[in-house]
Amino acid sequence: MSEALQSLLDLLDLERIEEDIYRGRSRSAVVPRVFGGQVAAQAMVAAGRTVPADRHAHSLHAYFLRPGDPGAPIVYNVDRLRDGRSFTTRRVVAVQHGKPIFTLSASFQTYEEGLDHQAPMPPAPDPATLPTGEERLRSYPHLPAETVERFLEARAAVDLRYVDDPPFGDFGTPREPHSQVWFRTNGKLADDPLLHVVLATYVSDMTLLDSVLLAHGRGGWAVGDVVGASLDHAMWFHRPFRADEWLLYDQQSPSASGGRGLGQARIHTQDGRLAVSVVQEGVVRVPREQ
Repeated sequence: MSEALQSLLDLLDLERIEEDIYRGRSRSAVVPRVFGGQVAAQAMVAAGRTVPADRHAHSLHAYFLRPGDPGAPIVYNVDRLRDGRSFTTRRVVAVQHGKPIFTLSASFQTYEEGLDHQAPMPPAPDPATLPTGEERLRSYPHLPAETVERFLEARAAVDLRYVDDPPFGDFGTPREPHSQVWFRTNGKLADDPLLHVVLATYVSDMTLLDSVLLAHGRGGWAVGDVVGASLDHAMWFHRPFRADEWLLYDQQSPSASGGRGLGQARIHTQDGRLAVSVVQEGVVRVPREQ
């Protein structure tokens, strides 16, 4: 396991303060606030620690309410909304400086047999044939060295490979609002289904709004031609998967309006199983001087 992955796992390992109350710490992100994927992942850890081990996460729905302060701890309060025969529901509120910054509702289910079908996996190149994240980032001379290093530090725990140029790599001309990345953790993980869900949740917030930027030829936060933040985030976990094995994150944007952009995505395992569906809307604004 890489040192960066171990550091991330330590970050996600919350401190139990009292029954159903947990505390997490933060670290710097690419933008000067707590990374939204970190808060969502930590909230899922908090929710999962109050659920029997035989009930696995099948969905989450979250709202980002306020920017998180990387220099202050985050307290996660868990409400046990329901414990049914098949489903368990939890609500988590993340608090900093006495105010909620994030809310999450998560549902867990015991395993059952049922109807089974899925959308086919889209075509994508083998991840082994693609440049690594570091190789791709260092190939763009227009990116300041400081920006590149911040990206690499923020993503060091994950091997994330773009199929095509990301928005910050090739911008100025609108492209199809469709983006693909392969990702896996930089090291093996324990055989804990919740851990793999938590890591996928963490990564899911890294690139989902890229397709919004592509549609308008914008480079994004790395080059400063838009400002924005995640607003809400939803995930449905359809089939078991491992976050330490290659996953294809296929993302598109059907709409942008009113200063908001919508991203939709599916995550497939390398052998073609549809593992996760994701939807996120975020603030995407063009700076006034432009």
